[in-house]
Amino acid sequence: MVATPKRIVILVSGNGSNAQAIIDGCSRESIQGTVVKLISNVPTAFALKRAAQANIPSSCIDHKAFENRGAFDLALAKEIDDAKPDVIVLAGFMRVLSGEFVEKYLGKLLNIHPSLLPKYHGLNTHQRAIDNKDSEHGTSVHFVTPEVDGGPVILQAKVPVFEDDTADELAERVLVQEHKIYPLVVNWLCKERIVLTNMKAFFDGQKLPERGYASD
Repeated sequence: MVATPKRIVILVSGNGSNAQAIIDGCSRESIQGTVVKLISNVPTAFALKRAAQANIPSSCIDHKAFENRGAFDLALAKEIDDAKPDVIVLAGFMRVLSGEFVEKYLGKLLNIHPSLLPKYHGLNTHQRAIDNKDSEHGTSVHFVTPEVDGGPVILQAKVPVFEDDTADELAERVLVQEHKIYPLVVNWLCKERIVLTNMKAFFDGQKLPERGYASD
């Protein structure tokens, strides 16, 4: 019996290259899901064009049109709920979501963060890795919890940091890995191989270590 594809909603703020990787994965059926909606908080986000090219419904909820974060979160939640998603993917979504919003979708929400968590929460992670003379850097896919960039890690990918790297060069190297691991983890959630239980990530019933699956 073939499982029904999961319904995926993607939230974006910019270019949307990770969104494209997930859209492509669904098209190739390497992800057991269908992107049913792409939502941006930035009217000029190129990701909206990506959605149009793939005939995926999209909308923009401009955060600047709302008086506060709570009002924005309510409008965003309504747009998400209308799409009836099983999986919600943050793909370069540059808004901090309230704890109440995150709790509503706990276990359905995934994010990818450009560092080897728990290192370097927040912004400017590539430059921080260079400034600290790290020998390796990378990216982490994690469940979203109320603590920003603090949810349990599911999978990481590492890249070397070279002595003459700029932040842009390092970012490009990391992005290549993001496009590989994010669709993989999205598929795991679609197939219910990963679950969030008591704020811990489990893969095929086994609790994952701090740095996720296949960690050193």
